[in-house]
Parts: sequence; C-alpha cells; structure tokens
Amino acid sequence: MAVDVTFRSDVTVELVRGSASDADVVFAARVSTVGEQSMEDVAADATGSKGLINYLMRERHGSPFEHNSMTFFVQAPIFVWREHMRHRMASYNEESARYRELDPVFYVPSRDRNVNQVGKTGSYEFLPGDESQYDLIEKRMQESCSQSYAAYQELLQAGIAREVARMVLPVSIFSSAYVTVNARSLMNFLSLRRKVEGSHFPSYPQREIEMVAERYEEEWAKLMPLTHAAFVANGRVSP
Repeated sequence: MAVDVTFRSDVTVELVRGSASDADVVFAARVSTVGEQSMEDVAADATGSKGLINYLMRERHGSPFEHNSMTFFVQAPIFVWREHMRHRMASYNEESARYRELDPVFYVPSRDRNVNQVGKTGSYEFLPGDESQYDLIEKRMQESCSQSYAAYQELLQAGIAREVARMVLPVSIFSSAYVTVNARSLMNFLSLRRKVEGSHFPSYPQREIEMVAERYEEEWAKLMPLTHAAFVANGRVSP
C-alpha cells in the first residue's frame, strides 16, 4: 500500500507552558542579602532591577537565573535530537518508536541552506550550492526516505515488532518531544547553538539545530526581556 511521504525543511518549536519572568531572577538574587524580605519581590515589577540583572550576568552569578521554567513542544529530525540531548541541560520526554508507528515525515534541506563545506576541520565555512547540487539533494533524499519508509511498512505488516522495524529508518525522520528548561540552561544552549555577531565566544552550529535555538530564543526573550537583553549585552556568555 502506497503511503504519502511528507518532506519538510523547517522545525516546530512551541512554548506550551512558561513560568519565567525577570522578577524570578530578582527575588532569587535578593534573598542572599535581605532574607525573607525578598518575598516582597516575588511579584514585583522588575523594570527597576535592570542593573541588578545585568550585574549578575556580567559577573556570572548564575544560580538566580535557575528559578524559572519553560516547557516547549519540539518537532525536529532525529539527527537534531542527537545534538540537542548531548547538552544534558533539559528534561525530555520524546515519542517512542517502540510504542507507536512513526509518521512518514522527513527533513530535506531547503535551497537557502548552505551545503558546500570549505576549509579544514575546526576552520571551515559552509557556502551555497548550485542548482544541480540542490536538485541532487532533493532527488536522492526523497528517494531514500520513501524507500526506507516503504521497507518500514513492509516489516510492520509482516508482524515484526516496531522496535525492530524502526531500524530501517534514516535519521532525517521527524520525532517530537517536550523539552523543559530554565533560563540559565537555555543560555548555555544558545551560546553554543547560535551563530550571532557580537558573541564573546563565536560558535558554528549545524543549521538545523540553530533553527531550534532561534525559536527558543524568540519565546524566551518575550518572557524575560531584561534577562535576554543582559545576555546579549554581555557577549551571549552563559552565567
């Protein structure tokens, strides 16, 4: 039975729950100097504490940035998840191909994705390809993914366990997960997985995980604008 295979060149990142504000940083920091009086700052307007937040960021006093939580729903290809989970900076719950049949959704790079690696390891850059290269990428990846998913379906229909049948699938297939993280851990992730002018320590992430990082940063900046501004102003170095 033929199956319609979907090819995507994007990722999904949605904030599903956020308990995070600049005030969280302020009350957590002030407990060290005023004790129980810091409770007065729990719901206070943090605007007047911009200097304190910037000081904490600049001097890398990191623990006040941990008293918050953000949960994201993320759909990305498995090769992105392999890089993401190396950070060990979040709590994850991912869909399991042992328990459910994976949907036929695969990642294929868009034509604005640089695909030519120039230079040596540790000192290289990626440049755009030509039309024939992008044609080849699309053709071969779409063929390979379609054939792999057909083989996956054949194994399942033969009664073979999902955890065995999934072995024929490529790492370009999409998987979804909930990711829960605090601002300090997220800053660590962003410092490494975004290439941004003005970063004190330049980073050169793979484009696909940078796409996830960009969406995280957009949502976090809305929740904690003063903290985000201090992160940027201080060279995007995690405290």
